[in-house]
Amino acid sequence: MTIKGPGIFLAQFAGDAAPMNSLDAICGWAADLGYKGVQVPSWDGRLFDLVKASESQDYCDEVKGIVAGHGLEITELSAHLQGQLVAVHPAYDELFDGFAAPHVRGNPQARQEWAVDQVKRMAVASRRLGLKAAAAFSGALAWPYVYPWPQRPAGLVEAAFDELAKRWRPILDTFEENGVDVCFEIHPGEDLHDGVTYEMFLERTGNHKRARMLYDPSHYVLQGLDYLANIDIYHSQIGMFHVKDAEFNPTGRQGVYGGYQSWANRAGRFRSLGDGEVDFGAVFSKLTQYGFEGWAVLEWECAIKSAEQGAREGASFIEAHIIERGAKAFDDFAGSGADEAVNRRALGLDR
Repeated sequence: MTIKGPGIFLAQFAGDAAPMNSLDAICGWAADLGYKGVQVPSWDGRLFDLVKASESQDYCDEVKGIVAGHGLEITELSAHLQGQLVAVHPAYDELFDGFAAPHVRGNPQARQEWAVDQVKRMAVASRRLGLKAAAAFSGALAWPYVYPWPQRPAGLVEAAFDELAKRWRPILDTFEENGVDVCFEIHPGEDLHDGVTYEMFLERTGNHKRARMLYDPSHYVLQGLDYLANIDIYHSQIGMFHVKDAEFNPTGRQGVYGGYQSWANRAGRFRSLGDGEVDFGAVFSKLTQYGFEGWAVLEWECAIKSAEQGAREGASFIEAHIIERGAKAFDDFAGSGADEAVNRRALGLDR
């Protein structure tokens, strides 16, 4: 059981200029850097047509062929932006409208219906591509009330999670029909932002087996959450892994909330791999220990280093941390073989 990789999430690198403006060209770029897999943002029409992929096996075969032509695999599809729009608090309506198709902007109900359809289409497209998991955000209804001042009205959070689960349940059922997991990125700004909130949601979906987790330690560092103990607790629920670094350097002037400062000036900020404080040796060890067999996918977000340098350094960083699971114990050379009679005598049971 060995973690696959290195992979790279293409969302932060796609652009209008070559080689970032087509799937073929960006895959060539990623392969040249040493990556073996690409995680594809399903909303970016420059790289991928989600509607066509959900309706045409020929198109999916063509996409797989383009990726394989560069010696790569598709690790997963992502619908982070569409998932966000499954549940939007009215305070964020205008800010999140840009994530939606132009024809549904300014119409929250139409936007939500479009988002649900998009995420369901990702389930079908993932099946057509031979994938077993897909990434998404959960969206958020309760997030504006994350800090309890003024005091939250009794039942407010419960009502928010009831509604969130109600919206996601038919989507999860579609993923079940297609044999694909939804891996929610546990992320501040989403109602599913830590283990407790994930459990609250999971319980309300009837412990739906397709509702799993995307593990990204950087988001836990910035919350002051124990990202290694999180693996111990939720390893059976972790279906995807973003390799992203972060650092948290609180001062006498700012802490978790960052004083409304830019990313570079916050106490907590994302960093390129190896530049932050995540102990990736321990992270990879724990995931390997628990038998995680998914992809280790770079998600580049750094407040200082360029995307180009972060991508160049990321492939070798991930590759150096992948552990080949041992097939035998280190002390097998001293073993004397299994013999029930010997075991009983050693324990003094036959006296």
